[in-house]
Amino acid sequence: MSRYLVARAVQTAITLVLMSLVVFVLIGLMPGDPIDMMISGDPQMTSEDAARLRAMYGLDKPLLERYLAWALQALQGNFGYSRSFGQPVLTVLWPRLLNTLLLAGIAFALATAIALPLGIWAAQRPRSRADYLINLLCFAGISAPPFWLALLLITLFAVFLGWLPAGGMADVRPGTPWATTLADQLRHLALPVVTLTLVQLGAYTRFMRGAMIEILRQDYIRTARAKGASETTVLWRHAFANALAPVLTVLALSFGGLVSGALITETMFAWPGMGKAIYQAILDNDYNLALVGLLMATLATIAGNLVADLAYAWVDPRVSIAGDAA
Repeated sequence: MSRYLVARAVQTAITLVLMSLVVFVLIGLMPGDPIDMMISGDPQMTSEDAARLRAMYGLDKPLLERYLAWALQALQGNFGYSRSFGQPVLTVLWPRLLNTLLLAGIAFALATAIALPLGIWAAQRPRSRADYLINLLCFAGISAPPFWLALLLITLFAVFLGWLPAGGMADVRPGTPWATTLADQLRHLALPVVTLTLVQLGAYTRFMRGAMIEILRQDYIRTARAKGASETTVLWRHAFANALAPVLTVLALSFGGLVSGALITETMFAWPGMGKAIYQAILDNDYNLALVGLLMATLATIAGNLVADLAYAWVDPRVSIAGDAA
């Protein structure tokens, strides 16, 4: 296990280095730079002032040289300052990362808690009316674009009924609270959590249903029933335990993508999370903030892959991860 974890840590480090290089180059090739943004905000700035600022921030150097300078600072724990906030990048991103983890974590837990029993229930009744109805709802959830679903929920619960806020939550600032009470947090969380839950619910249910149907057709399930085991024992002790292995893999992988891919939901509901911060940083040419934010999103996806491998080996004893590190 230790050899495997060390090997994965090395792979993660190499992936982050390559990702940082690619993102740095792509951001550097974007038209304009932070100095251009300063010029547009201050018409009295002369070309000499702009050249001096570019030299001060190293923007007049080649991209590769700028990347190496940034990488050396990053290895020392200095990821630079955010131009938009005037704060260290990690100070700006940390509360937003917590907000995204809170949003994605609650949505993931709700979707999983609903999808697994629903998938099992549908698998017990294949090709029944209930199964067809569940499949219809699953396909609707999978097919619905997140932005359309968010607009629908805002129109219904915020505009027509007026029960919940449509968004517009005050953006977080380092060292300041972004919500005053627990009730206020839950009211602002409700619609984005429901959106992410509905987006994930259909896929999770389909995976659970398919895995259970496949397991319930196995010979050892018929053998357990022939020996007189109750249907509850057959379902939960024999079928569910074996069907859970591939489903856990999907769940772990999807959570990493959920953390890194909540951009649309956070933007629609003005939720102060990582996705919204990265999007705004790219628009503002805030190089350091966008780069480190994308690296955090990459790390979340890699962590999801690692959890998926460990979960699969934990559920299925026949799977050994020790050989992967050899």
